[in-house]
Amino acid sequence: MTPCPDGPSGACTSQARARLAPGFLQPMLAAKALTALGLLAVGLSAAPVVQAANHTVALVSLDDDARYQSRRLERRFPGHPAGRLLPAAQLGASDAEVGLRAAGHSLKVIEATAGSAADLGKVLQQLKTDRVAYWVLDLPEAQFAQAVQAAGSSALLFNASAGADALRGSQCAAMLFHSYPSQAMFSDALAQYLAARSWRNALVLQGPEAADQLQGQAWQRAAKRYGIKTVDTKAFKLSGDPRERDLSNTRLLTNDRNHDVVAVMDADGEFARTLPYATQQPRPVVGANGLVALAWHTQWERNGGPQVNRRFARLAQRPMVGQDWAAWVAVKSIAALVSDHSKAALPEQARLLRSGQVFVDGAKGPRLSYRAWDGQLRQPLFLSHVDGVAGTAPLDGVLHPIEVMDTLGVDEKESPCKAKP
Repeated sequence: MTPCPDGPSGACTSQARARLAPGFLQPMLAAKALTALGLLAVGLSAAPVVQAANHTVALVSLDDDARYQSRRLERRFPGHPAGRLLPAAQLGASDAEVGLRAAGHSLKVIEATAGSAADLGKVLQQLKTDRVAYWVLDLPEAQFAQAVQAAGSSALLFNASAGADALRGSQCAAMLFHSYPSQAMFSDALAQYLAARSWRNALVLQGPEAADQLQGQAWQRAAKRYGIKTVDTKAFKLSGDPRERDLSNTRLLTNDRNHDVVAVMDADGEFARTLPYATQQPRPVVGANGLVALAWHTQWERNGGPQVNRRFARLAQRPMVGQDWAAWVAVKSIAALVSDHSKAALPEQARLLRSGQVFVDGAKGPRLSYRAWDGQLRQPLFLSHVDGVAGTAPLDGVLHPIEVMDTLGVDEKESPCKAKP
């Protein structure tokens, strides 16, 4: 052994040790490292290789869907889509990845886009051929029957953007679930809010389109349920005909004094956007503008909402809206289902969803589950204006004998849906 250059009888200073280390200790350290790597390799070779079970989720949509016309996307009326739902579905899969991996599963989201309604059948048939078991539907109401018929019992379907009550009622299906709220749920949320404020008298402005009429029917049901009196119903119409100009004159339409609030039924949103602060009487506006019931709001600041909004905005380069949230939570619902029940046949998975045994975190507070009678996801709704959330429904004090969230939408005894998986 080489004596210490700067110490007696081999006693080295720290500087001397540092100088000796490269020549003397490096071979020993290298030998120890090789031994450790060898032991690790033996351990890895002995460990069983776990093959992840891969599941595919198809986002089904139409290229020519009128809801995604450029004019609509530019205006971004309350309650309307703000963009295609693929980023939201991908975010749902990403957010569920850790739990899925722990359970030995993975989810892949693919697009299944038809050029038009005429091409939809081919796209759906290809999904069946490829054995894609989970479909998230971003379709107009008119195409749902075709999707349900094509899927049969070979796929679970999740509606992420259509609020039509008929899809939960007369057109319901055993394998069809709804992560997006129904029109009845939106109307119940508004009526609960008005009842809590004792705004009991409503002037209803009713649009001429079929979708406006359906909104009006949902409103009348909710108003009756929560004691909101319709003092008058007046028709409005946006028209270039000089003979019909009075039908779009907001001051003429709202000159009656005997109302507390103006409820506007306008699925398109063009007329409703002109109404707040333009009424003859100083009255709040609710429905299609003013105070609006929404599935999601970018200003929700509780229950992990800001984190969800930030992740989505980074991915999509725009704020998250209700349809995005519904696609996100639909994919998370599928992840929760396959994590615990992947070996069950699809009809059995549908039964488990409807039995309330599968829960999902929707960043709204309570755990969410699907209703047995119509496949609708129970969820709180936001009473919102442009810049924030004024409240959430169900409101405090609203009661239900079993589950308070079932005060939003059609309850079991009211539901015409008889489909069972």
